[in-house]
Amino acid sequence: MKKPSFLQRLTGVIPSDDFDDVLDNEIDDEIEVADDGRFAGESEWPGHNEPEAEQEGELPVDMYQTPDSIVIRALVAGVLPDDLDIAITRDMVTIRGRREEIREAPDQDYFHHELFWGSFTRTLLLPEEVLIDEAAAKEKHGLLEIILPKVDKDRSTRLKVKSATVK
Repeated sequence: MKKPSFLQRLTGVIPSDDFDDVLDNEIDDEIEVADDGRFAGESEWPGHNEPEAEQEGELPVDMYQTPDSIVIRALVAGVLPDDLDIAITRDMVTIRGRREEIREAPDQDYFHHELFWGSFTRTLLLPEEVLIDEAAAKEKHGLLEIILPKVDKDRSTRLKVKSATVK
């Protein structure tokens, strides 16, 4: 019988045709562990010992519609309006920002540390097309409100046909 691979030993997954052989035979191999915690003979795993990338939070939002617009609201307390980036297309909105943490005590002196600090983003697919040139955003007391006027699909206009006379 072929010795199970490292992954098979780690997960316990054994090919079905070798299953009976494994039950009948004991494996006396010992797994050696290197000083750095890796298994001897195994290469370093991708991403292992790399510094962690900063986590990006997802901004919670409320989104609703009125007869003529779509409204998006989000709490952005502690973020300056100039630090917000809002990108709008006809069918999607992306809100990005960063909330800077002010440390007033060392970690061990905190009883609760629940507030989110750092970068955040949120991309929303809009249920209807909007007029991006008429969109507006305002912030008051930490509440961001984005108003996106809907495209009026029932609106129509009449075109006057001009004569192109040759001179």
